[in-house]
Amino acid sequence: MRRSTTRAFASAALLVAAACPQPATQPSPAAGEPELRVGLAVGAPSAVLGGDGAGELFITDDANGQPMGSIPAGTRWTAVLDSASGGGGARLRLLKADGTLTEAHRGIVLVNVTENRFAMANGRRYRGRINVIAARGGLTLVNRLSVESYVAGVVGPEIGARRPNEEAAVLAQAVVSRSFALRNRGRYESLGFDAYADVRDQVYNGVAAETPQAWAAVRRTAGQVLRYRGEIIDAFFHSTCGFSTAGVEEAFSTARARPYLRPVSDASGRGQYYCDISPRFRWREEWDGQKLRAIFTRTLATTMPIGGDGLQPITDVAVSRTTRSGRVAEVRIVFARGDLRIAGSNVRAVLRPDADRLLASAAFQLTVTKDGGQVSRLVAAGAGSGHGVGMCQWGAVGRARVGQDYRRILSTYFPGTTLDRIY
Repeated sequence: MRRSTTRAFASAALLVAAACPQPATQPSPAAGEPELRVGLAVGAPSAVLGGDGAGELFITDDANGQPMGSIPAGTRWTAVLDSASGGGGARLRLLKADGTLTEAHRGIVLVNVTENRFAMANGRRYRGRINVIAARGGLTLVNRLSVESYVAGVVGPEIGARRPNEEAAVLAQAVVSRSFALRNRGRYESLGFDAYADVRDQVYNGVAAETPQAWAAVRRTAGQVLRYRGEIIDAFFHSTCGFSTAGVEEAFSTARARPYLRPVSDASGRGQYYCDISPRFRWREEWDGQKLRAIFTRTLATTMPIGGDGLQPITDVAVSRTTRSGRVAEVRIVFARGDLRIAGSNVRAVLRPDADRLLASAAFQLTVTKDGGQVSRLVAAGAGSGHGVGMCQWGAVGRARVGQDYRRILSTYFPGTTLDRIY
C-alpha cells in the first residue's frame, strides 16, 4: 500500500465523512475493513475531472499532501501531462475552466467535499478518492475506496439484475467478488493499484453500477470471504459451465491445481443442468475454408512462419486430447506440410469465430468437411461460456431458483472451503 496521508489530507477526509451521510443501504465501514485501489486508466493522454454529477472536489498534492485548491461543483478541469517535464520525472498540470494552467505536480488527489456528491473522473462518479499520477506513458487514474464500496460497484455488472427468487446468486457473487479482490491486493503494485476496472479483474463502473439489490447483498455478506486452510482463495468465476466446471490447471497453462478449483458437475437431475437457463448453454460456430484461413493467418502469426504465399493449405483440424472435465486439452491443425498443436488454454484465442471475438468456451466438438483434401468447412458445437473455473454464474442463478442458499452454492463450486467473516 502507499504511504499514510498527511495531516492536510486527513483533515479533508474527516470533512467529507461529516458532510456526506451514506445511503441507508450502505453498511458503515467495519473496523479493519481494507482499502482497495482500482486502476481506472493507465497511459491516458488526459483526464476530465469534475462535472455536473460532482460536488466541489478538494485537491491535494499526492507527494506531500499540501492543499492545491478545489474544483468548483459542476465545473470540469482537465489533467494533462506537462510537456516541459525534464529529467526530474513526468509531471501533470490541471487545465482550469478559464483556460489557465496550474503548477506542475507529479500527482494529485481529489476528494469530494459536497454533501451527497462524489469524486468524478471522465464522466463517471466514484466513492472514496481519486489519484491522478503522471508517468512517462501518460496519466494513471486510481480510485481508492473501501472494499465494501468496491464490491457494491462490481456485483451488478458481473451477475446482472436478478429476480427475488435469485437473490442467493447475488449474495454468492458478493462473497466471490470480495474474496477475489482481497486475494489479489497488490497484484499490480508496480502500477500503483490492486485491480483493473475491467475484465482483466472485475468490471467496476463506480456509483452508476450500484443498485439497492447490490447494496443489500453487500450488507448481508459484509466482510465474508472464502478461505481454504486459513487463506483467502483464488475465487474464479465465469458465465456458464455448460455441464461441469473445470479444474484451474485445465484453463490456465501456468496454474497449479487447487483442491477447491476442481471439476464440479452442474447436473440437476433427469439430464438437466442448473445453468441450462443461460443463453450460452449450447452454441454453434461455423467457418468456411476462406474464413478459417483468414482467422488462422492472424492468430497463428506469432506461432509459425507464414511465407509470402500465405498460410499453407489446411488439410485437417481435430481435437487431439481432452481434459478430465471433458474440455479440449489440445487441437491439432494439419497443413500440407506438417502440423501444429494448440494447447487448450490457447484454443479459444486461436480458433476465433471472428477476429475480435474469442471462442465462447473450450468445451466443444469439431466436425470437418473437406474438398480436394483441404478443409472447406469447420463446425464447432459447444457448451458454456468462459474459462469454466470456479463459480458458474448461471448455475448459481439456477440453484437459487430451486431454493439453494448462497452458502450451499459457494460450498458446491468451491469444495472444501469455509465461509468466514474477517472484519
